Amino acid sequence: MSGPATHAALPDVRGTYRQGADLSRTTWFGTGGRADVLFRPADEDDLLHFMATRPAGLAITVLGVGSNVLVRDHGIAGVTIRLGRGFTDITVKGHDVHAGAAALDGHVARQAAAAGLTGLEFLAGVPGTLGGAIAMNAGAYGREIADVLVRVRAVAPDGTAHDLDAGDLGHAYRHCELTGEWIFTSCVLRGEPGEKPEIEARIREIQDRRALTQPTKERTGGSTFRNPAPPQARAWELIDRAGCRGLRRGGAMVSEQHCNFLVNTGGASATDLETLAEDVRRRVWASQGVCLEWEIRCLGRLAGDAP
Repeated sequence: MSGPATHAALPDVRGTYRQGADLSRTTWFGTGGRADVLFRPADEDDLLHFMATRPAGLAITVLGVGSNVLVRDHGIAGVTIRLGRGFTDITVKGHDVHAGAAALDGHVARQAAAAGLTGLEFLAGVPGTLGGAIAMNAGAYGREIADVLVRVRAVAPDGTAHDLDAGDLGHAYRHCELTGEWIFTSCVLRGEPGEKPEIEARIREIQDRRALTQPTKERTGGSTFRNPAPPQARAWELIDRAGCRGLRRGGAMVSEQHCNFLVNTGGASATDLETLAEDVRRRVWASQGVCLEWEIRCLGRLAGDAP
């Protein structure tokens, strides 16, 4: 669809459209440009209708709570979809947790704990929503979504709904085969019976450890780069060896606390953050011959792209 998307050209929906939405208020970095149009569907049926009747060629971007993304300064073309209240329910049935894709990972961990289910505590250390966690097979503290995922419900680019088994997603380390314009709307996670006090203690341990080792009180976006495959060192170790701890560009800085995190120290642009990250990649390659791969998703227009 040529030119910026406009509200008038889009299907009638029960949810809301917002033209020119400022995405810097959404991302954890506190940076980024505007969405041509931000769409918040009322529920899955509303999303299905939108996807089935949208104009041909319309670009679609799915955004959760903005925890592991960098929205570029020139904004996002087309329609940015953000799932909200119609996708946040969490219920426990036996050993299974049924949750909407917009449910926060930490909330899921606590609901499972309240029901006496163990195995999902690691989600307390994963920022963001379940939809994003599924899309990147997110994990922490020795576990990842693929370890506990039973099935998902997803909306295909043509506006049809599909119930898929976990094995259909092709999960690998920080990777999911189901990409493109597929949108996860809900999932089922499986835990195991456990003792509530022990489960709750494990969640507190994870949260305390995260607070001690990561810049959780600063404007950041989670781990910047994926860990290389063994026997290479972890990403933060490679960055540290390259002398990048505390490296700055404008208001962007490599965290002193955990150098696989970038921090907006105040006034950083998305360009500052992305340029700093690419500088880190160059320095790691030059010093150790390892090419770091982005874990954070960089979304939106580059400087030379037409608005």
